[in-house]
Amino acid sequence: MTSIQPVSRARHTALRWRRFSHYGFAATTAVAPLAATEITQAALALPLAFIQRDDHWSFAAVLGLLPGQNLYVDANGSWLARYVPASFRGCPFLIGTQANGEPTLCVDETSGHTGEGTEGEPFFDEGGALSASVAQVAAFLTETARSEAALMQACGLLVKAGVVETWPITIQGEQGSQQVAGLHRVNETALNGLDDAAYNSLRRSGVIPVAYAQLLSMGNLTQLGQLAQARAQAEAAERAKAEVKPMISLPVDSTIDWDWSKIGR
Repeated sequence: MTSIQPVSRARHTALRWRRFSHYGFAATTAVAPLAATEITQAALALPLAFIQRDDHWSFAAVLGLLPGQNLYVDANGSWLARYVPASFRGCPFLIGTQANGEPTLCVDETSGHTGEGTEGEPFFDEGGALSASVAQVAAFLTETARSEAALMQACGLLVKAGVVETWPITIQGEQGSQQVAGLHRVNETALNGLDDAAYNSLRRSGVIPVAYAQLLSMGNLTQLGQLAQARAQAEAAERAKAEVKPMISLPVDSTIDWDWSKIGR
């Protein structure tokens, strides 16, 4: 059974939830979808890319260069960038989709932020409605989901205009060169080469700022590369440290009992 469940009185009335104190829950998330309302701030702090999933395109923050890797979360769960994507700020809640396509508030029951007892905040108030705190998170996540859907439409228009291309990023690892797959960027030459009719059509649709935000954000790839190098060096140092064995293993009391008869004179 999935750990993501719709919030309901039948399932969650007796439970409580706790606000997160660190970003360890995001440590394995390599890309985070963005909403239209956060593009400006995200572009100044994170590399952004177009991602194709199934039959649609989305705009996302690139957080790592390998699957399951978030370079902006350190070993203590601290966030290292100047901006945190909105999709992380509602933990342990998120917006799911019902069978009829309508959004619904869900909770990750294995996030470590929900449970029984008296610690934390209630899901529902005494009248059976969402508690004030949960209602506030739900409103924030619902608006973020709407804004994310609008941005997906903008991405589709840019792709249709022929100005989105594969972003060729190569990393050097222990196994040699490796191509980062799945990321796409704006082809600035193609964008500038659009005729007036095509360009003005994109401008009227409000998607030109998305294109330039992506181009601007690519400067943040250098910082991401530096974080990747620093983490690789730290992991290599830890491995080397683990492989070093002491020349003499001392007993618990730190004494050495020599057999002098076996030592030549």
